[in-house]
Amino acid sequence: MIKFAYTILYVKNVAAIAAFYQEAFGFKLKFISEKNEYAELITGETTLSFCSVELAGSNLSKGFIESNPSSKPFGIEIGFTTDDVEKTCSTAIKAGAVEIEKAKTKPWGQTVAYVRDPEGFLIEICTPMS
Repeated sequence: MIKFAYTILYVKNVAAIAAFYQEAFGFKLKFISEKNEYAELITGETTLSFCSVELAGSNLSKGFIESNPSSKPFGIEIGFTTDDVEKTCSTAIKAGAVEIEKAKTKPWGQTVAYVRDPEGFLIEICTPMS
C-alpha cells in the first residue's frame, strides 16, 4: 500500500517558516534538526516538512528552482481546510502571509481563498468538500 506521507518545501529559513505555520495555522512542531536544516509539523495524516535550500541542494545534484516571494507562485499549492476561511486567512496574514485572493464561493459551494507564505509558497484556505 502506498500512502502520501509528507510534502517538503525547500526554504531559506527552516526555523522561521516552521514558526510561521505554527502561528498562522496552529500546527504543532513534530521535529526540528539540531542545525535547523529540516523540520516537520503535525498537520493531520500528512506531515508538512521544511528543508533548507542548502540541504536540498546537496540532495539534488542538478539543483532546483527556489521559491521567490517576488515572483509568481509555482503551479502548485498547499491546501488547508477550515470551517472559517476568512478568520483563518486573517490569522495567517497577521502571522506574515500575503493575501493573493480573497475568499470566494465556487459554483460547487466551496469557499476558497489564497495566501502566500513568507517564502512565497501558495496556500489555499478553503472549506471542506461535502
